[in-house]
Amino acid sequence: MALLQCNFFSQSLMRTVPIQVILPTDKSAGPGNPPPRGPFKTLYLLHGIFGDETDWVCGTRVQAWAQDRNLAVVLPAGENSFYVDHPGSSRNYGAYIGRELVDFTRRTFPLSTRREDTFIGGLSMGGFGAIVNGLQHPETFGAVCALSSALILDSMRENTQYTDFLMTNKGYYESVFGDLSQVRGGVNDYDALAEKVAQESVKPKFYLACGTEDGLITVNRQFRDHLQKLGFDVTYEEAPGVHDWYFWDTYILKALNWLPLEEAQQGVSSGHVNV
Repeated sequence: MALLQCNFFSQSLMRTVPIQVILPTDKSAGPGNPPPRGPFKTLYLLHGIFGDETDWVCGTRVQAWAQDRNLAVVLPAGENSFYVDHPGSSRNYGAYIGRELVDFTRRTFPLSTRREDTFIGGLSMGGFGAIVNGLQHPETFGAVCALSSALILDSMRENTQYTDFLMTNKGYYESVFGDLSQVRGGVNDYDALAEKVAQESVKPKFYLACGTEDGLITVNRQFRDHLQKLGFDVTYEEAPGVHDWYFWDTYILKALNWLPLEEAQQGVSSGHVNV
């Protein structure tokens, strides 16, 4: 499995940005079996808070599982942005994830341009970003996979102090979302976006999962119920687990098995020596 590090200039962020791309173009199935050529189904996979573009490869076995399924995976760096636009500072992470990154990677790598072959996923903050961008761009993403999603639009308003710790700092949330009293009903309100997209003919399917000991379990259940009442196609799973890589390693595999991908077939590699 090819793991590529790529840097390019982003117009949405007005700076050079890093991405990692998992491509199955070097998959070896043995003598007489040519490697896959694409165009490949693609998962845009978003990391959580404090993370970067290397998180998913370091924390899970997604690289091997993607190769087995001839799936391309694009791993961007989202900083602590929640993958939303910040127009006042030229940090438009929503435009970057939902439009520019898809366009750039499709022009650069052998990726499918079909909506039904294009997916977005993430964990925690990345789950928020996957849900919001998936709903903002239903014409692009056919499915959303969101694990332990940080659906915090209500709870973040409980942080009323300006502190030194990012996750309790009111100033941090204001820098991401603006006026916190105006977030509900706005462009990044996942509930309002779902209500809007529910009226459209094209809408993504959802795979949601959360650990039952995770502090985010209640809001994930509430969002599941909201989507189901609106008529979305939702697959939801929960099991004992907390907010950690053990849970995400298990459930990214379940998410891949849920996506409409090729049947898994291992190639020959240092991790699979077929003797």
